Amino acid sequence: MKTNRGRTLLEIRNLDVYYDTIHALHSISLEVCQGEIVALIGANGAGKSTTLKAISGLVRSRGGAVVFEGRDITNLAGHKVVNLGIAHVPEGRKPFANMTVYENLRMGAYRINDKQQIKTSMERVFKSFPRMRERLSQPAGTLSGGELQMLAMGRGLMCQPRLLMLDEPSMGLSPILVNEIFSIIKEINAQGTSILLVEQNANKALSIANYGYVLETGSITLSGTGTELHDDPQVVEAYLGT
Repeated sequence: MKTNRGRTLLEIRNLDVYYDTIHALHSISLEVCQGEIVALIGANGAGKSTTLKAISGLVRSRGGAVVFEGRDITNLAGHKVVNLGIAHVPEGRKPFANMTVYENLRMGAYRINDKQQIKTSMERVFKSFPRMRERLSQPAGTLSGGELQMLAMGRGLMCQPRLLMLDEPSMGLSPILVNEIFSIIKEINAQGTSILLVEQNANKALSIANYGYVLETGSITLSGTGTELHDDPQVVEAYLGT
């Protein structure tokens, strides 16, 4: 896939994914370039979460390729994908509810043995999410929805990823918290982490995205800069309202 967007970090080429006989992804192709926020928007069931799962090794593809920093990682085991520098923050936050905030964050750095590196990662999380420092000894299951999302994103950052994949980070949050989460996403990106963002709030996603793709029933139907898609009549009608 040829673009003028800079050095390619992640590239998906003609990826096909099935759930038994259901063809979930139809030869989709997309890319994330170094330093970008790339948004993947679409309706429920379009295949957005499946795309992230295929990248992170949680579902297997039957065709096509996933290439990260020039290396083919198609169907690579999930823990090996993490080791390469890709962190996946799944939909629904999914904390270890009976563990403390500190223990949850520490789990995000399970692959790191250097204590100083872990301390550096923890301080980076506290810089982006000051409330996590205040909640360190609190069981994760007692956090609010917004705090759980911050914990999930912080846990993803603990492994110091080069690519952070976020699945519906604004789901179920109040408008004020949605604005806060999106501001933090921009801040994380400004610190040097590339982001692949799956988000139903297309307006917010495209407002911060360098580039975006529209996924409909398993196929990429549109692509362009965040501004181009935000102004596209088809996108406005289907996802942004008139």
